[in-house]
Amino acid sequence: MAGELVWIIDEEWPDYQVEEELLARELPDARIRHSTYDYEADLKAFGCRADIILAQIYVPLPAATIEKLECCKGIAVYGGGYDRVDTAAARQKGISVTNVSGYCVEDIADYVLAAILRSSKGLDGYGADLAAGRWGAQAVNRPVHRLSAQTLLIAGCGRIGLYVGERAEKLGLRVLGYDPFVGAERMAVRGIKKVSLAEGLPEADFVSVHIKYDETTEGFLGEEEFSIMKPTAVLINTSRGRVLREAELIAAVRQKRLAGAVLDVISQEPPTGREAVLHMENILVTPHVSYISAESYRDLKQRTVRNALAMLRGDSPADLVN
Repeated sequence: MAGELVWIIDEEWPDYQVEEELLARELPDARIRHSTYDYEADLKAFGCRADIILAQIYVPLPAATIEKLECCKGIAVYGGGYDRVDTAAARQKGISVTNVSGYCVEDIADYVLAAILRSSKGLDGYGADLAAGRWGAQAVNRPVHRLSAQTLLIAGCGRIGLYVGERAEKLGLRVLGYDPFVGAERMAVRGIKKVSLAEGLPEADFVSVHIKYDETTEGFLGEEEFSIMKPTAVLINTSRGRVLREAELIAAVRQKRLAGAVLDVISQEPPTGREAVLHMENILVTPHVSYISAESYRDLKQRTVRNALAMLRGDSPADLVN
């Protein structure tokens, strides 16, 4: 495999040192080219001849693009989500597609627990009280409960959801789990009680969403579900924005039928800045950073390159999705 063309399509990473070091060791003659998400000109100029593609999760790779790839053996996606790649078109053309799942389990759990602690104690909500001279009990205008008196519902108990639940249970929270594809015994080992969505939502003080996004789960949670939740409940989403019906979530928070939400993902990514969800009181939006740490970056990049190398060699990659 001499002189392979590796095409990296990305606008996220500040550098590609991890990728370049691995590729230099395994493919010393490889040529590495880079493109932004606006890659059409590059596709025509050189991308069509790429032997392998490393693509950020935001990169659209529809059938029309895949059809123009002349000798590509694989598309290695940087992350768990691969919904912007036409995997069926790729397979029809003999192109494998991989993702990287589970690399940021610990990081997402840290984020969810931080969101729970922030919301439970209201740490950033006392500015007006300080300005008004209210101190001590005078500054507390809502019930504050210990974690051990509160309940977390995990919606989606795959690898990440189970780990989040296990960590939360160790902090003292009562943890419920919804997932029709995961058995009660597997949840119980992690300290999670299996429930239906209808059973879990009314009991939850926090709902953490880890539902896999595809056409069957788009708009999975909306008005019907929000209407049976506690008005004091907080929704946390680190899955995909479109798992929620965003306008209905905004309405529920605005009308105080939900206390609020912490969202690391929204329907439109990247946003324009005009999205209503970015300007809502009691909805905290972070810019899709729950997975980020120095350790997760390294793991993600290394696994993405290893998937690419396996596809180049004709081996079966560990993270094949098509």
